[in-house]
Amino acid sequence: MEALKQIMRTPKNHELTIKVPQYVQEDELVEVILIIKKKKDEFKRKIAELKQAATDSLFLEDLKHVTEDFGAIDLEGWEK
Repeated sequence: MEALKQIMRTPKNHELTIKVPQYVQEDELVEVILIIKKKKDEFKRKIAELKQAATDSLFLEDLKHVTEDFGAIDLEGWEK
């Protein structure tokens, strides 16, 4: 199996043409997967979640416990 990746922008007519390398034999079975990335929406959602985490009591409590659990380990190797 071989994977080839082509990144394209959606054209006005919403039709994409896929360029198949010359070494791929005619009538070869290929699988085409269309992955749509909504970068702007995804980025905005992640930023909103990060802002919400700053006031989320459960998240802050978990963060406190992790900090306490690793407090002693963080100091290892820093003794003079």
